[in-house]
Amino acid sequence: MGRIGRMFDRFRPARAAATEDAGSDLATPRWMVVGLGNPGEQYHRSRHNAGFMTVERMAAARGADFARRKFNGNYAEAREDGFLLMLVKPETFYNRSGECVAGIAGFFRIPPERIIVIHDEMDLPGGQLRVKRGGGDAGNRGVRSIAGAIGKEFTRVRVGIGHPEGPEGDVDFVLRPLGREELAVFEAALERAGEAALTVIREGLERAMNRFNQRA
Repeated sequence: MGRIGRMFDRFRPARAAATEDAGSDLATPRWMVVGLGNPGEQYHRSRHNAGFMTVERMAAARGADFARRKFNGNYAEAREDGFLLMLVKPETFYNRSGECVAGIAGFFRIPPERIIVIHDEMDLPGGQLRVKRGGGDAGNRGVRSIAGAIGKEFTRVRVGIGHPEGPEGDVDFVLRPLGREELAVFEAALERAGEAALTVIREGLERAMNRFNQRA
């Protein structure tokens, strides 16, 4: 039995509870969009929380909130045309995101092919996006944690944040809260990251890659 089959078996007794919790039938496709970040107000507007900020904006646009909690993660749900959208913020801290993602995916029986992870990427210039499925983690420990928990066949929306230009170190650069002007510039990238995730769901990976893997 493969890794995903074992993951689903672990949560099979809770299948009826999953249906009741979702308030929906199992026949409706469910997609999970995971935003990576760190919990806590001190990290709220940091570059490392690009994923958190993206799914928060997606939830707000749909009148949803993150009041539900499972497997050390908060999530919001919205019914879209033909599918259920689950927006997830792991509360395990960035480097252990896989624990939350595997737990929720197993409980709701969501395969990796219907999981999209949005995260910051220092190796892309600020504002650029890259959509891809599978591949290496390029040193991103949150992505590595998820790949170790569910395999690599999930989709990634990488939000470019670039490298610090001055004497500021990488850790301070990604964890420091963005100033008002910096955040205003960053907003457009976050909006496009959410659009990229929805394009993967509605139109497929190839079209999303063709549309969003361009210079900002």
